[in-house]
Amino acid sequence: MSDRLFVDTNILVYSSLKDELTKHDRAVSFIASLRGNNVFVSTQVLSELYVALLKHGVDEVRIVKILTQITDVFNVSAITIDTVASAWKLKKRHQFSYWDSLIIASALETGCTILYTEDMHHGQVVGKKIKIINPIA
Repeated sequence: MSDRLFVDTNILVYSSLKDELTKHDRAVSFIASLRGNNVFVSTQVLSELYVALLKHGVDEVRIVKILTQITDVFNVSAITIDTVASAWKLKKRHQFSYWDSLIIASALETGCTILYTEDMHHGQVVGKKIKIINPIA
């Protein structure tokens, strides 16, 4: 059985924008390498990506196309009140930001063992269940 993988917003932002070309190229290559794996994002990730792309001046037609491509390839987990309650506990226990705690809670709920993000400490293991990896570094 292969690992379940969770991708945070920042990786998808880099893959969608060419503002930072090195990070863009790394993110695009990384996402291409995920094909065939059991990959998850959450409704939070999709919402954050929408807002980030809009702030960078990407038109809504292109944003919807990008989001549709993601939802066609990745599994999407919905944020529930249970996810929020888990995030509160993670925030208190590990001193993460609320938004990072919500990402981790979503990843844990979906049974992911690896969280790909640039926002947290590379190599950190949370709750002996999920390892944080920065694929852009």
